[in-house]
Amino acid sequence: MKQWKNALRAAFPCTIPVLMGYLFAGMAFGVLFRSKGYHFGWAALMSLLVYAGSMQFVAVNFFVPGISLLSVAFMTLMVNIRHVFYGLSMLRKFEGMGKKKLYMIFSLTDETYSLLCASEPPHGVDRGLFFFCIALLDQLYWIAGSMAGGLAGELITFDTTGIDFTLTALFVVIFVEQWLSTKNHWPALIGLGAAGICLVIFGQENFILPSMIVMLCVLMAFRKKETKGEEA
Repeated sequence: MKQWKNALRAAFPCTIPVLMGYLFAGMAFGVLFRSKGYHFGWAALMSLLVYAGSMQFVAVNFFVPGISLLSVAFMTLMVNIRHVFYGLSMLRKFEGMGKKKLYMIFSLTDETYSLLCASEPPHGVDRGLFFFCIALLDQLYWIAGSMAGGLAGELITFDTTGIDFTLTALFVVIFVEQWLSTKNHWPALIGLGAAGICLVIFGQENFILPSMIVMLCVLMAFRKKETKGEEA
């Protein structure tokens, strides 16, 4: 129990940026979901069992007549394909986590991934529990926001146009925070460059997967070069 308390105490400060963003982004999802006529409880349940961030905003439009399961599956794959690359880069960090590894895979959202990449536990705090608490706290923030937004949607009626931009704004804030907290900006510049080039070449609808492949290849090449330099 003491290990859990220490891990939670160490993880909470790391998750504060996500706390502020997820409460409002979750509320935006809850309001949007409620605007389609669904009870606020379904928004909370979806955040508990699906927990897919931007995919949940997209999925709001799946609950209408005429949408086939094949279309739902294909859209889900395209929106969340980046998580394949997230998972590959987390293989070493998730080693030795036992059953908790399954939840870490399930809970690997964009923002949680960013925190796991940038955070390390303080001395004396179990590494696996520290990462697990970060992921768990982030999901709890999202569930709380979704429920609050669903409740607000039942009480207040307003135009929800553009409300789904909150996730994009949150990710920009996290990117800026990581940029300011590290001296090595090459990974960020590589990511921006690859995304920009692929956006021009493949267009707005198809650039995510090619840009992720380019980023992975370039970063792996840089990693190999750094490793050879350290060995020399």
